[in-house]
Amino acid sequence: MNSLVKSQAFRETLIFAGLMGAALLIASLLDPSGAFALDSGDSIDFVDDLSGGEGDLKSLLNTILSYFLGFLGFVCVIMVIYGGVLYVTSAGNDENVRKAKKILLYAGVGVILIMISYALVTTLFSAASSGGGGTSGGGSTGGTTN
Repeated sequence: MNSLVKSQAFRETLIFAGLMGAALLIASLLDPSGAFALDSGDSIDFVDDLSGGEGDLKSLLNTILSYFLGFLGFVCVIMVIYGGVLYVTSAGNDENVRKAKKILLYAGVGVILIMISYALVTTLFSAASSGGGGTSGGGSTGGTTN
């Protein structure tokens, strides 16, 4: 058990779990829409309010994916901060500098992947909601309606 606690992989896992827990706590405390509120219940009105008043499946999935990608972006920012602190406090230790550079590299790649994912999801949802095709037909019918 003592060797497990001294293991670097175990310590890194604990640090990552702690950062994720802190991120969830901060997200739940700073959430203005009340999406993480525990007293809202599981009624249909609750889902309708969270999806921005839209009751269809596309808008609900869009809202869920937006929250998820936003949370992942927040985690990337936390990892950049962690990598920066590790780099600054390495005190010339080559192993810590290499580890910090790897964390910063992976966090940067993560931010790029999140931005590409967000652009892809937004494009797919806008194409699905607009019908996915161009306009057909030729404008007005020439008749009047009262």
